[in-house]
Amino acid sequence: MIRIENMYKIYRMGTTQVNALNGISLHIKPKEFVAIVGPSGSGKSTLMNMIGCLDTPTSGKYYLDGLEVSKMKDDELANIRNRKIGFIFQGFNLLPKLNALENVELPLIYMGIHRRERHRMAKEALERVGLGERMYHKPSELSGGQQQRVAIARALASRPPLILADEPTGALDSKSGAEILKMLQELHNEGKTIVLITHDNSIALQSKRIIRIQDGMVTEDREVA
Repeated sequence: MIRIENMYKIYRMGTTQVNALNGISLHIKPKEFVAIVGPSGSGKSTLMNMIGCLDTPTSGKYYLDGLEVSKMKDDELANIRNRKIGFIFQGFNLLPKLNALENVELPLIYMGIHRRERHRMAKEALERVGLGERMYHKPSELSGGQQQRVAIARALASRPPLILADEPTGALDSKSGAEILKMLQELHNEGKTIVLITHDNSIALQSKRIIRIQDGMVTEDREVA
């Protein structure tokens, strides 16, 4: 599913050069549940942007589902994101004026899916996460855990093979966070590839494999017992 070869990402701040990624190579197979772990400044957010096709590397190669995306242009990357990746963010990223159903429909609009079909797909995704009865509620009318469920439904609606979850429990209480992690486990059991970005070792242990990042390099790659 994911193959990264000798990837570097270099930023220049005036005369200072910052190697955010420093020659990373890793493979993630289809249907794996992997946690990428590291403290602030370790390079894990930059790596997430690469995996999510939100940015391109300075050098090195990135293959997603067999396609080399490391040298694609912005419009090509946007197409890959829409078709291949479902995003779940810490901050939910829901539009406050839209109800849950409309928020889930948004990426389907960008994909050019007909109104009746995208309505069906969005409704099905919300029912999948247990929000069938609250699909016409706006984010302000939902709890934090429910808002994150809407975000998960939005990620699932187009049925992408890869789910990229960036600190998905960071804004939630422990009970809601546990429910979201359980949902990610269920998605993994159904055959989704899950990549979880976190700084929390206890959350990382919910995955099947931990890749630890420090100073833009992989320092550990192990299966979870």
